[in-house]
Amino acid sequence: MTNLRRTLGLWLAPERIREEGETPDYRFSLANERTFLAWLRTALALVGGGFAVDQFLPDLWGPARIGTAVALLVAGALGALRAVNHWVRTELAMRHGEDLPVSRFPVLLSLVVSLVAALMVVVVLFGWGGAG
Repeated sequence: MTNLRRTLGLWLAPERIREEGETPDYRFSLANERTFLAWLRTALALVGGGFAVDQFLPDLWGPARIGTAVALLVAGALGALRAVNHWVRTELAMRHGEDLPVSRFPVLLSLVVSLVAALMVVVVLFGWGGAG
């Protein structure tokens, strides 16, 4: 629990990371930041996709529209949170000379996106809409 509390504390005060270990080569820190930004872009795209499904597919069968929109919005929110968590954990690992952290989150995110894509393929092929 203390490790989680420490990590969450670094989310809100990232300047405290400098107190940890040794300063890594700045190129690695910049690469870590680019990865963070890529995660944020992905999260933003998922949120945008969730809103698009909700707003631009009003004729889509209600449960399919709402489920798809919510799945994309939740995946986007989790992706944004995961981005900052991964950034902090990676920065700490580099400063302490440890292996970089691993995560199952990319697999989970891929499965959610694949499931939503498969659902949308079915909708496009069969034209399931509320208007009949």
